[in-house]
Amino acid sequence: MSYVLGIDIGTYESKGVLVDRNGKLVAQSAVPHKLEIPHRGWAEHDAEATWWHDFKQLSKSLIHMARMNYGISADEIEAVGVSSIAPAVLPIDRDGTPLRKAILYGVDTRAEREIAALNEAIGEERVFEIGGQSLSSQAAGPKMKWIKHHEPEVYEKTYKFLCGSGYLVYKLTGQCVIDRYTAVNYAPLFDIHTLEWNDESVSHMTEADKLPALTWSTDIVGTVTRQAAEQTGLAPGTRVIAGTADAMSEAISIGAIHQGDLMMMYGSSTFFILTTDRIMKTKELWPNVHIVPGANTLTGGTATAGSLTRWFVDQCLGRDMGSGEASNWSVQQAYTYMSEQAGLSPPGSNGLITLPFFSGERTPVHDASAKGMMFGLSLNHTTADMYRSLLEGISFSIRHNLDVMQELGASVKRIVSVGGGVKNELWLQSVSDICQVRQAIPEITVGAAYGNAYICGMALGWHDNLEEIDEWVNIIRHIEPGVNDREVYERHYAIYHRLYERTKDLMKDL
Repeated sequence: MSYVLGIDIGTYESKGVLVDRNGKLVAQSAVPHKLEIPHRGWAEHDAEATWWHDFKQLSKSLIHMARMNYGISADEIEAVGVSSIAPAVLPIDRDGTPLRKAILYGVDTRAEREIAALNEAIGEERVFEIGGQSLSSQAAGPKMKWIKHHEPEVYEKTYKFLCGSGYLVYKLTGQCVIDRYTAVNYAPLFDIHTLEWNDESVSHMTEADKLPALTWSTDIVGTVTRQAAEQTGLAPGTRVIAGTADAMSEAISIGAIHQGDLMMMYGSSTFFILTTDRIMKTKELWPNVHIVPGANTLTGGTATAGSLTRWFVDQCLGRDMGSGEASNWSVQQAYTYMSEQAGLSPPGSNGLITLPFFSGERTPVHDASAKGMMFGLSLNHTTADMYRSLLEGISFSIRHNLDVMQELGASVKRIVSVGGGVKNELWLQSVSDICQVRQAIPEITVGAAYGNAYICGMALGWHDNLEEIDEWVNIIRHIEPGVNDREVYERHYAIYHRLYERTKDLMKDL
C-alpha cells in the first residue's frame, strides 16, 4: 500500500493527515497557533515560526503515528500536498529567508490607499477586465505595493513574493511556484484570460522576476531535499505537488466539485466555492479557475466567522479562554458552554441584530472600513442573546452572498458544508433557517488536509479526475431549513441591510 501526506495551514490551526490510496485516514493531527494583529486592520503570520514550524511538527507526528500503529515507514509516503490560507504575501531573500511576517488574506485591510492608487493608475474597468474582479482587501497585489511604498528596504531585498503554500513548497524543494487558483487572487497581477501574469499591471506593483512561476495544483514541482527530510522526517526524494489555497482543498475534500455544487466552509471566516461552467465576471464576488485546466469557480468569503465567535468567547470567559490558555477551560468546553447558553435565546436573539464586520467585510460588500455593530442592545440582553446574535449576523452575511449568486444566475444545486463550524449545531441550523437552504454534511470533515491528499493522488495517477473523489466522500446527514421563524428572520435581514447602508459613511469617518 502507498500513502500520501496532506497538510493545511489555517488562520488559527494547522492540520495534517496521512491517507492511503483508497482514502482511508491512517493518521491525523492538529497544531494550534496564533493570528498576529500588530495594528488595527493588520493580520500576519510568522512564516518560519508558524507555517514551517507547524509543517515540521505535523509531518513528524503523522509519520511517528503511522509507524507505531501500522508499521508504515516514511519511504512508503509517495507524495506531499500542502495548502494554506490565501492569498498571503511573503517576501523572501535569495537565501529563502523571510524578510518580514506574511501579510494575510482579506482580513488584513492595510492596503486601502494602494487599492485607490492602482485603480487610479490602471483604471477600475481595466483592472476588472484583466483580473475578472475588482480590487478589495482580498487582493494581494496592493499589499505588494504597500511593502514597496512603506518598507522599501524589504522590497529591495526581495527575491520572490510567495504565498503560504508556496513557502512550504520552497522549504521542501527549493522551488518558487504558485498555483493558478491562488494566483487569481493576486489581483491585478494575474490575467484571467491568458492564465499568466499580466505585464501591464505587474509594472505598477513590482518587477516580474519577483513573482513565482505559475503552475497547476496537481503538478509535481519537485522532491523533498535532504535538508528538508532531516527537519520533517520525510524521505529524501518524496514528490511534492504545487498545492493550493485552503478553501479549494476543502471543497475537494467533501466532493463539492460537480457543476452547481457549493462548498460552504465554516472557518475563521466563511468561504464559498461554487463550481461553474464558465468564468462569471462580477464585481461583487470573485470569479476563479479550478485546480485543473478547463474548470471554473465563483468564490466569495466573509471577513469574520469563527474568528468572531472566538473573540466573543475570549472576552466573555476570560482572556484567551477560547484557546484554552491560562484557564481551566478547554477550547471545546468554552464553545460548548456558549452554544448551550445561546440555545436559550430565541430566534432573533430577543431583538438584537449584529453586523459581523469586525475586520471590515469582503464579499459582496468589499468595505475595508466596515465596522462591527450590535444593534438593539438593552439592559435585558444577556451574553446568550449576544452570542446567538453573532451567529445570526454571520448567517445574514452568508445569505447576502447566496442572494448575489442567485441574482447573477449562478445555479446552486447542492450545498456541502465543512470546517470547524459544522460542530456547532446552532450555527448550522441558523444558516439553514436564515438562508432557507439544505446543507449536506459529510462523514469526514478533516478539511483541506484531506483534499490535499486527494490532489496528491491525482498527481500520482491514482485518480483520473476530480469526480472520483465521490468514492472517498460519504454524506451522513442533512440540515433542513425550518419555516417557523422565517418572519422574524426576514424582518431582521431587512434591518441588517439598512443598518449597514445608513452607517457605512460613519464607519469610514470612525
